[in-house]
Amino acid sequence: MAGARDVQRFAWVENRAGARNLWVADAGQKARQLTHYAEDDGMMLYDLALSPDGKRLAFVRGGDDEFPDGRIPNTASAAYPPGQQVFVVGDNGVDPTPIGDGHLPVFSPDGTRIAFTRRGEIWLWQSGKPARIASFAGEATDLKWTPDGKRLTFVDNRDDHAFVAFLDVDAPKLTYMEPALGYSAEPALSPDASQIAYIQYRDPPAGAAPDGGPYWSIRVADTATGKAHTVWTAPQGMGGRYAGTRQHNLYWSKQGKLLFPWERSGFLQVYAIDADKGGEPKELTPGKFEVETFVLGADDVLTFAANADETDRRHLWQVPASGGAAKRITNGKGSESLPLFAGGLLAGIATDASHPGHPVVAKGLSPLSDAAELKGAIEPEAVTYQAEDGVTVHAQLFRGKGKGPRPALIFVHGGPRRQMLLGFHPSQYYSNAYIMNQALAAHGYSVLSVNYRSGTGYGQAFREAPNIARDGASEYRDVLAGGRWLAAQKDVAPEKIGIWGGSWGGYLTALALARNSDLFKAGADFHGVHTMLKNVDNNIAPELQLAVRQKQWDSSPMGSIDKWRSPVLLIHGDDDRNVDFGQSLLLARELSARRIPFEELVFPNERHEFFRYTDWLAAYRRATAFFDGHLK
Repeated sequence: MAGARDVQRFAWVENRAGARNLWVADAGQKARQLTHYAEDDGMMLYDLALSPDGKRLAFVRGGDDEFPDGRIPNTASAAYPPGQQVFVVGDNGVDPTPIGDGHLPVFSPDGTRIAFTRRGEIWLWQSGKPARIASFAGEATDLKWTPDGKRLTFVDNRDDHAFVAFLDVDAPKLTYMEPALGYSAEPALSPDASQIAYIQYRDPPAGAAPDGGPYWSIRVADTATGKAHTVWTAPQGMGGRYAGTRQHNLYWSKQGKLLFPWERSGFLQVYAIDADKGGEPKELTPGKFEVETFVLGADDVLTFAANADETDRRHLWQVPASGGAAKRITNGKGSESLPLFAGGLLAGIATDASHPGHPVVAKGLSPLSDAAELKGAIEPEAVTYQAEDGVTVHAQLFRGKGKGPRPALIFVHGGPRRQMLLGFHPSQYYSNAYIMNQALAAHGYSVLSVNYRSGTGYGQAFREAPNIARDGASEYRDVLAGGRWLAAQKDVAPEKIGIWGGSWGGYLTALALARNSDLFKAGADFHGVHTMLKNVDNNIAPELQLAVRQKQWDSSPMGSIDKWRSPVLLIHGDDDRNVDFGQSLLLARELSARRIPFEELVFPNERHEFFRYTDWLAAYRRATAFFDGHLK
């Protein structure tokens, strides 16, 4: 979604069976469709930006919003691959006007100019042809105008380090804010734009103690000279490693407070500190819950989305930036996420058990457009159980329709930094997974969706649990315990349990089949990781590097493949930029050599998060038929 600065107007993307279009609505009025794309062509729409008066909307069509400067995808296998273009469309519904190749458009404060970026360049458009105004070594992210419309601030991301920079638009001139050895990120201007705050962090080295550090700090720089000083440094201990939310992570209030996320309590919360004096940060959102995202309103009131009173749902809350008691401001039966403002009006994305993500005004959860509805939805049940080492695991049970003992499935999400909810997920990938679980339950399968350790929502100790991933795959204990929990249910046939998941969930699916074919009789592995071997950091002594590599191998499905017996369906797009297609090629060869039965479904030119609705539908239908053949 996007919101206009000066008027109560919101814009968003709707994806209807693969046809993506832009919609706009004013509070209390009927939504209007601005574009009329009709094909399931895999062309993404993203980077929405409304002009301050809301009369024009800039957006990007084509490319990959996760890798915007990478190779352009051609998921519909067109004879001539599409491009990635910035467009502008007015509120009168006239066809969008292309203004240049690139992404991340931002309107100037007076609405007359648009800056955008592409592959280490910044371009400027004003009613005519775009002009390149800067070129640099990295990729521009977090592009913003200063209030006077004379400069742009952005993050120059160079893979293993990043700088905060200013660009004088009319000069043009680049100024870097005191470069350092690490990542400078999340720039936030002071109210008078004379200073800029940013978070400075570095990744801990391999083998570092969890309470080591310090690894991150907050710095303030003079915007004219770039000279910076440190306002605050995270101490050793809990929260000594930087962790951010899924939106912007630093705000400068009108009263001179810097608001930022910190895990000092073991949960990701928002803190405030004086921008001039520093001192001890003040916790604004105390409690044993996690803040997923937060924004600061023009009235210096903090709005945040969190699972504060319902562990597996999210709601919107508010608290003054100066401190006080937080108040829940949305009271839906599902979840509310991703808060944003337009003309001072607060909106967000709402979901529940039967309605996928749709835009709403926060007050009263008034929909900005018609929401699709899943009629006859199976209400997922909150479940907890214990892994063998005593860890409490949260899950959602979709109880299958029908009588008598039925087949059952474990679903494992990807990420692994994710949390599945008691309802539709605001992310498209996991909204799709939710509807698949609903369809499987309606088809007679009981499905247990497992929020295993290393996921979000339950605190740092759970997310950063010992021996996860390449260090021992301890999260698999939660998956295995979930399978055994299912097998013990009276309405489940214990000899007919399968597993499915994508990405990290595909990895855990393959690991389950490799280690426990006795329990998991079939699996659908969507673009999973099958060997965890990767280069070891060079800060580890040579004699220890072999031990690290061995642990990586032991944590891999390949490390236990000689015990694999159950059939598997492998699904992968061969232009995947998140999990190399070679991971599935490798597994297919090894399964063939051992005569382990497998099926395959490959999508040429498709990405990790399938861009085409047709491909999602084909994958889910094939997975359902596969489980029917092996578990029914």
